[in-house]
Amino acid sequence: MALNNTYDARLVQQETAVGAGVQILLLALIGSAIGMGPAGWVTGLAFAIATWAVLSRALHRAGSRTFGPANRVTLGRATLVGGVTALVADSFQDSPPVSLFVGLTAVALLLDGVDGKVARRTGTSTALGARFDMEVDAFLILVLSVYVSMAMGPWALLIGAMRYVFVAAARVWPWLTAPLPPSTARKTVAALQGVLLLVAASAYLPHGVNVGVVALALALLVWSFGRDVLWLFRTHRATQAAPVTVGRRARRELVAS
Repeated sequence: MALNNTYDARLVQQETAVGAGVQILLLALIGSAIGMGPAGWVTGLAFAIATWAVLSRALHRAGSRTFGPANRVTLGRATLVGGVTALVADSFQDSPPVSLFVGLTAVALLLDGVDGKVARRTGTSTALGARFDMEVDAFLILVLSVYVSMAMGPWALLIGAMRYVFVAAARVWPWLTAPLPPSTARKTVAALQGVLLLVAASAYLPHGVNVGVVALALALLVWSFGRDVLWLFRTHRATQAAPVTVGRRARRELVAS
């Protein structure tokens, strides 16, 4: 039995290594196509190594014996995000071809809903898979906001940074880590972020319209985060107040008796 577990664990690690290899192959294809500079190469390689290291450690800690079809889709999306990241890093020296940038990003966004459906249909939904999917989404939004900010100013970075600020705040206020109720509005706003940022990044529309598109994305995100934080705060206050209320009621009953 131990041998089987070891064998399965090695297969899982091999899949993450294959993912890193595919990432490097994609970088090589992009580099040969556009003549990518050192910044793009270094950033892309760093992304590939970091993804492999973090994912391998997470799978080991979770004791995963199989990688799963949904995680394979997410890993494919991560590979595309790595390509987009390299293009954005390279854009500080030279603008990337719009068609390549839009193509990689669009496919990564389209695949966003595929991994979840695959996980549900195959019965392979896991907390690790959901977290992997969320982190890939969040990083793509961060990279797109960096690219858009070069044309619109630092305020656009708030879109990509907001989720990471929320995570940092949760270390100070642990009540922010409480589970949230399902919300279609939250999912819709999250999905719109990538679409709206890609529309602005493509520069197909006039600059003024693109500014409005990014401002809309930011406004929707502020509303969504604000609503969730308010719900978490009220729930936290209610939870804290409940023991006090019960204690007072018990004391009153004791005095009355």
